[in-house]
Amino acid sequence: MKNLKILFVAAIVAVTFGSCTDEKKTQADKAVNNFTSYVDSLSGVAAENMSESWESVENTYIDKKIQAETALENVEDRMEWDNKVDESSKKYEEYKMNYLAIRQTMEAQNAKAKLRSSLFNGREIGNDMDFSWVNKDNILNTFDTFVNTVADNKDKYSREDWDEIKMLYEALGTRKNTVEKEGLTSSDNMKIAGLKVKFAPMYTLNRMGAKAEENAEAKQ
Repeated sequence: MKNLKILFVAAIVAVTFGSCTDEKKTQADKAVNNFTSYVDSLSGVAAENMSESWESVENTYIDKKIQAETALENVEDRMEWDNKVDESSKKYEEYKMNYLAIRQTMEAQNAKAKLRSSLFNGREIGNDMDFSWVNKDNILNTFDTFVNTVADNKDKYSREDWDEIKMLYEALGTRKNTVEKEGLTSSDNMKIAGLKVKFAPMYTLNRMGAKAEENAEAKQ
């Protein structure tokens, strides 16, 4: 009778232990699948559309990965699940690197567009550098806005900003040569010449300063 009781208790323990083990495996499988499915779902979303929700994406990823790893802590024969977690982690890091590269490019493009707009009184200047809208009637005001905007913000510009400014300034100068042949008044021509005199040393000195500051930061 005593032996039967022992066998009965052992059987209950075995069933309970097996049930517990199966439950842990089920939970682990569910957590790992939730994690891998989430990472897979990101591949269907263009990285450039993630800028406004990236923080939420990152937090969700971390949360689901922690859940998966926690669920696997007390599970034996977990190699297959570990491989899935590792594979999805690598896939996510590749997606993240791509997103960050795209975001950096977009931020640079937006910064350049903002700089151009500020120099031309809110007008958008595309990569074609089309200045056909500048004519003998507005070229003085265009030069004046450009040079004085630069003067007002000269301490804020980076070396890259100054290079962009110089390119735009030269393009505007080329347009001025065309407009001059179309009947630019001598008075406006002289005033533009004065603005050019103001711009040249301002550009040279401040670009040198921006480059020196950039080099100093690079050495730190």
